[in-house]
Amino acid sequence: MSRIATFTIIGLLLAAPVLTAQAQSKRSSSAAKPKKLYCWNEGKERICSDALPQDAVNNAREEFSVTSGLRRGGVERTLTEDERADAAAAAAQRELDKAAEETRQRTEQAMLSTYQDESDLRRVFVERTGILDNNVQTADYNVASLRGALVTLLGTAGDRELAGLPVLSKQAEDIRLRHAELVAQKRMQASYVEQRKALDVEIEETLQRYRLLKGVATDPRG
Repeated sequence: MSRIATFTIIGLLLAAPVLTAQAQSKRSSSAAKPKKLYCWNEGKERICSDALPQDAVNNAREEFSVTSGLRRGGVERTLTEDERADAAAAAAQRELDKAAEETRQRTEQAMLSTYQDESDLRRVFVERTGILDNNVQTADYNVASLRGALVTLLGTAGDRELAGLPVLSKQAEDIRLRHAELVAQKRMQASYVEQRKALDVEIEETLQRYRLLKGVATDPRG
């Protein structure tokens, strides 16, 4: 036998244990990963297979052991872009709600420790009440003043028409401007009135909450 042949046989003999170990490792690895059965829905049809096709990767599915038949887990379907955006928005809203609740609790604790009684708490709203009352009164005065000016302008224009004279362009323009000012002022007046009503509701709700926190029963006589 030649020297080359001898070396080849020796090499094979030395490599044999390594190859055997690798083969055993592969078999062991294969045995450690039992096959799974995938089940998912396509429309109204239920499909199960030991191989998951590419077009079903994003579907919700359940996974079972082929050998035992037991459920081993599941995967939710992949969300669409809109669904991911909605989920992110919902998560953000939950964080905001949590922060709002924590703020409310801190505010209530501060309210209890800061104000000795209801009259003390009511003083917090005195400035806001005064400002809104002043705004409402000012708006009432402006609306009445503008309405009076508009009535005067309309009366003058009416007198000219009754006399068979045309309404002057300046008179018509003044009437248009006063009417626009009156509409805008009435809008502002309504806004102030609504703000004042909302403040009354806020004051009452705050007092009710204060009474509840203090353990004071509401007087049924009001």
